[in-house]
Amino acid sequence: MQRLQVVLGHLPGGRAQPRPSPCSGFSGSFRSAAVGNPEDVVVVHGRRTPIGKAKRGGFKDTSPDELLSAVMTAVLKDLNLKPELLGDICVGNVLQPGAGAPLARIAQFLSGIPETVPLSAVNRLCSSGLQAVINIAALGEGTLAQSKMWILLAGGIRNGSYDIGLACGVESMSRREQELGDFSPRIVDCDKAQDCLIPMGITSENVAERFGVSRQKQDEFALASQYKASRAHMMGWFKSEIVPVTTTISDDQGNQKTITVHQDEGIRPGTTLEGLAKLKPAFKEGGSTTAGNSSQVSDGAAAVLLAKRSKASQLGLPVLAVLKSFAVVGVPPDVMGIGPAYAIPVALEKAGLTVGDIDVFEINEAFASQILAQVPKQVPEDVLGPGVSLQAVYCVEKLGIPIEKVNPCGGAIALGHPLGCTGARQIVTLLNELKRRGKSAYGVVSMCIGTGMGAAAVFEYSGN
Repeated sequence: MQRLQVVLGHLPGGRAQPRPSPCSGFSGSFRSAAVGNPEDVVVVHGRRTPIGKAKRGGFKDTSPDELLSAVMTAVLKDLNLKPELLGDICVGNVLQPGAGAPLARIAQFLSGIPETVPLSAVNRLCSSGLQAVINIAALGEGTLAQSKMWILLAGGIRNGSYDIGLACGVESMSRREQELGDFSPRIVDCDKAQDCLIPMGITSENVAERFGVSRQKQDEFALASQYKASRAHMMGWFKSEIVPVTTTISDDQGNQKTITVHQDEGIRPGTTLEGLAKLKPAFKEGGSTTAGNSSQVSDGAAAVLLAKRSKASQLGLPVLAVLKSFAVVGVPPDVMGIGPAYAIPVALEKAGLTVGDIDVFEINEAFASQILAQVPKQVPEDVLGPGVSLQAVYCVEKLGIPIEKVNPCGGAIALGHPLGCTGARQIVTLLNELKRRGKSAYGVVSMCIGTGMGAAAVFEYSGN
């Protein structure tokens, strides 16, 4: 099928083009993962729980420390790795107080990891799971020219503080809801500060209106996400990344029973365009963002083991991928969903790559509007399913990503979006997909971030 790519140099709409403020991580010298720089920061292994429906799914009564312990334990068991060898642990979390630091330390002990292994927690909203990975790698929010200072100030594998570490993300949206916190009354005098409090659904409406993303296009993208996730599930593509979790659940009468959650609960194989079109706008009267074309509220956890390549070799551990680069940028808070359109080019530049070099993009589907505002493409029928077509839409930046490369196993619209977990979950899913394909390849993980940011990381898979 002939491909149509429309790349705009500037944002359409009435407002000035956002000027992102990149805060980018160190990128190692560009070389093949197969060649093997002993100093490379590599991903050794990753696992995730199934993603449960918040407040009504299999994890609605499960505490987040138990979810986290399940993936910590699985990663170490799969590798037969002694837990005392870990140099550090970092856990991403959004909704728990203090970024979930106490529950993360509890999960560590529940997993049999000794007290001698330190732990930290991080909250960068929807990128928290990815940020945990970056903190363990310590690619840092600086440049190579600043590396001497970062060696003094920051820990991590890159900086030589340790050679192996565990990065995780966890969220129980059944147990906690977003709390805005305490703010200065001076917020009324600062428009940008006020914009940080705009509900995420309204930022989706802003993106849709400002950049011309119609309701039909959003629904068609949501249908594609459900179709791809259903296909991946039926083909068994998620089995190697999912850790089944046995837990206890209570019914409305307080009766308890033990269940084992084996699979993602948000996938809806019977989704149709007609059904999506019947859903009412969720955030604004007359709006276009609905429960069907938005990410699902979810529970889940994921864990990723990273190491210096030389350490992985010494311990006989596999090398799944090389972490090539990382970038996080700032964008206007009222259209925070456009963040990936600015973070991805920065991360690619630091890795010495272009959009055309990337085989798979895992871009978090917070809302269909913000994905479509970044991916101009006509969708082949075999991606969406029979009888469905998606017309070309305009990109908010010079990305031009072919839609068939985006979320080939579906995304958060179908799978769910447990906030602190998602970044780590995306890495696990990305590398599982590249491994399934078996060829050397590059992949990108990216997401928008509430209050106006975007993050992206580039990985190189060396092939089976």
